[in-house]
Amino acid sequence: MTGTASPPAADAVEKASVRGSRPRIDVARRRDFSLVPVIFVLGVIGFIVSPAFLTQDNLIGVVQQSTELGLLVLGEALILISGRMDLSLESTIGLAPVLALWLVMPAHGARFAGLELFPAWTAVPLCLAVGAAVGATNGFLILKLRVNGFIATLGMLTMLRGLQVGISEGRSLGNVPESFAYLGKADWLGIPAAVWICPALFALGGAVLGYLRHGRALYAIGGNPEAARAAGVRVDRITWTVLAVGGVLAAFAGILYTGHYGAVSASQGNGWIFQVFAAAVIGGISLKGGRGTLFGAFTGVLTLQLVINVMTLGGVPPLWTQFLNGMIIIIALVISRFTSGEKQD
Repeated sequence: MTGTASPPAADAVEKASVRGSRPRIDVARRRDFSLVPVIFVLGVIGFIVSPAFLTQDNLIGVVQQSTELGLLVLGEALILISGRMDLSLESTIGLAPVLALWLVMPAHGARFAGLELFPAWTAVPLCLAVGAAVGATNGFLILKLRVNGFIATLGMLTMLRGLQVGISEGRSLGNVPESFAYLGKADWLGIPAAVWICPALFALGGAVLGYLRHGRALYAIGGNPEAARAAGVRVDRITWTVLAVGGVLAAFAGILYTGHYGAVSASQGNGWIFQVFAAAVIGGISLKGGRGTLFGAFTGVLTLQLVINVMTLGGVPPLWTQFLNGMIIIIALVISRFTSGEKQD
């Protein structure tokens, strides 16, 4: 922030940020924990459906399978709170690993043998750099060229998906360097590393939103960007940064996913954006910006994954998953409409 704003404007934005980040204790906190009973009920149903539900292997598997989606939800939640949205995260989780491996695979004697471009250890930073570049490009389109955010990121999603398929020639990329696959397949204290990393990143993000000035400013920007700008908040810079961070988180999700399965498929991430928005919406993240918490988003991810797990244990065909995600979004929006007290356009 700068010191150019008038005190009344600054006070207004500070109050708006406080209302967004640690808001309405009686309402927002209750909304944060609203999915906890749902998770408990799903646990009971899961145990009734199959005693294997409560085994350690199954529960750890549920959390591990939530990690990659969870990182996309984390990035999208931060962007939504700031009043924007990014559909291209779905493609970034696939393109970033593909492009990074395309640049380093020659050192491993793969299909581009003889074209030594980058050493294997650079695969991870290259992947994260690709994610940051995608997010920064979205920021340029939205903030500088004033392109509609939905259309810009939808176009980016389509373009990146085509680039991913073109580079990979429609095939999976295997022979993943050990340094790239480590986090996705490593165990720390007998638990997959991803299970430690994902909640830690959510906790870090929650701390930033709750206690750092720029984190609290996201709520002010999402609630009223003009008032935030009048109060001296560097709206464009912070929004641009959040879009880049979202891209980095999507790329990191791609690293975990690739390490977990040992390869990058040509369709990696395809259709995930529907689950991302489902988890964010049922977790209390407002599509209008300025409201929601990362704890709520995290419980949204767990809820979706538990539903899928219970369905799987119950023998329900996975083809119904997309229908269920859409239904969950609609129900969550209807509930939010009548519990938020906001007037709709």
